[in-house]
Order: sequence, then C-alpha cells, then structure tokens
Amino acid sequence: MVKAKVFVFEKLFDGLPKEDDLKIVEEELPPIKNGEFLVEAIYLSVDPYMRAYTACHKIGETNVGSQVGKILESKNPGYPAGQYVVGNFGWRTHSISKATVDAFGYKPTLVPNIGNLPLSLALGVLGMPGNTAYFGFLEICTPQAGETVVVTGAAGAVGSHVGQIAKIKGCKVIGVTGSDEKGKWLVEELGFDHFINYKTADLDKALDELAPEKIDCYFDNVGGEISSIILRHMNNFGRISVCGSISGYNNKSEKATTIQRPMISLNLTMEGFIVSRWANRWNEGIQQNLKWIKEGKLKYHETVTEGFENMLKAFIELFTGGNVGKAIVKV
Repeated sequence: MVKAKVFVFEKLFDGLPKEDDLKIVEEELPPIKNGEFLVEAIYLSVDPYMRAYTACHKIGETNVGSQVGKILESKNPGYPAGQYVVGNFGWRTHSISKATVDAFGYKPTLVPNIGNLPLSLALGVLGMPGNTAYFGFLEICTPQAGETVVVTGAAGAVGSHVGQIAKIKGCKVIGVTGSDEKGKWLVEELGFDHFINYKTADLDKALDELAPEKIDCYFDNVGGEISSIILRHMNNFGRISVCGSISGYNNKSEKATTIQRPMISLNLTMEGFIVSRWANRWNEGIQQNLKWIKEGKLKYHETVTEGFENMLKAFIELFTGGNVGKAIVKV
C-alpha cells in the first residue's frame, strides 16, 4: 500500500493564512482500478487564487492546487507509467486519478517535450500561469504596437509574463510592484520600461509622469484602490483584463473608490476571466510560450521552496512579498 502525506484544513483561512490552519495527515491509498493511475508529486504549485477558494472548503478537506508528478503505476493507456503529468491533485504527495475533468474544467495532461528545461515550468511559464498571461492579455486586451500597458502584481508569475508579452508586441510597459528590488528586476532583466513601487510612490503622480499619453491596456492582478487609481489614467476606449484581486483576498473590509465614472466617461471595456475558458486551445499557449523562451524573448524566474512540509510557508509568502516570479515547492 502507498501512503500519501496530505495537507488538510484544521481551520479555514481567516485573514492572512496561518501556520496552524492546515495540518499534515497520512492517508493509505487503495490499489488502482481500471482507468486510473497513481502519481507521486515532484513539484507543487502555490498560487494566490487558492486563497480565494477557501469558502469552497470544509474542515478536514485538502487544499486545492496543481502539481507535476511522475506516474508510478497505471491502468489507463493514456497515462503510461514513467511519464510526467500535470494535474489538480491538491496539496498531497501521492494521488490516484481517474483522468476526468475536475471542478476547474481541467483534465490531467502529460508534460510535453520541453527539452532540457525544468519540469517545474509546467506549473509556471509553460502551464496555467503562462496560459493565463498569454490568453488573458492577448485575447482581452488585444494590445497594439505603440500602446501603453500597465500590469499590477508585475513581479509575480502572471504579471511578469504579461509584461514581457506586451514588450514582444511592441508596447510600452509599466509594472506596479511592492519593492524597488523587484522593480529593478522587471526593468533590468525583463525589459519593462518603468516600474512603480506602490508602497513608496504616489501612484497617481507616478502615472502622470510615466504615462502622460495615458494607458491603453491594464492587466489587473490586484484590484482594490490601486486599480481604481489606474482606471482614472486610462485612454478613451481602454481595455482592462481582470485576472485577480489579491489585495482583498485576506481583507474582508477592503474598500476602493468606485470605478463607474471612469468606466463611463472613458468608454472603457473591462472583462474578467478564468483561463480554463481556453482549455480547447491549451497547447497553443504552451507551444507559443516555449517558442518565445527558445528565442530568448521570454524569461522566467522561480522561487523554489524545498520540502512538502513547507507548503503552507511558501503559500503565506505569496501575500507577504516573499516570492519573485513563480512560487514552487519541491517535494
């Protein structure tokens, strides 16, 4: 029998997640049945969206999340033993999958041939965050060369990717982030034109100075008052892609200035999305991002935490500024 280590809820998150909200338990897995396969986790993902799904959980359940795992045993010809697979198996070291579509609209997928690149990229730039950037920015913002793009959460897995795609498309890019160190990385390493440290700068004045021509596209990862300010600096017929609202995930009382006035007066278009809506084009995004990496047009950075037992620690650091790029846990 295979024993899995599993993070389960002791308490549902209330405010910032805490170390004692989850505990590790052991679970004995039964033999696999026809159509199933057994997976051992190698890399696990921690992402801000997981905090927003707290309301979907009950005490004793495991937290949601994707992972790259190795198939140890299989009775499903589509998932051969020895292959690597990406699936939403949750915060656990071993899983049995029936290869069905999950609650998020995804089906486990075999990791494509990515050459000598790290397998962990299947959870980042060549996985869900990469496709979130690719489809969420290009399909909703429809950027044109010469336009000005603002990205919040710019040093995160999705934001750093969006900014680079915007540069590939010939746009001027301004990243909003929480430290000068991260901002310098965006400009000096990733090619952003400017950054704004929202913790130390007057965002309103900074946008006047850095975007006197106003903003054509805004990729929103944070919501809150930051987004309300940015919307007031948009161009007529500007486009806003709403990917997340991390500023409010841990703060029930978070408020922001109403956005209806700029939405109306500037004829803005705002659209939210969940990336699974492009599930039928999933490989398109992965292959294009892989092509850009090979061409040297797209760079990536991973913040890797060692040890399954440190999953919660790595997750908490998403909300305290502890990660740059994609946050990964290596089992």
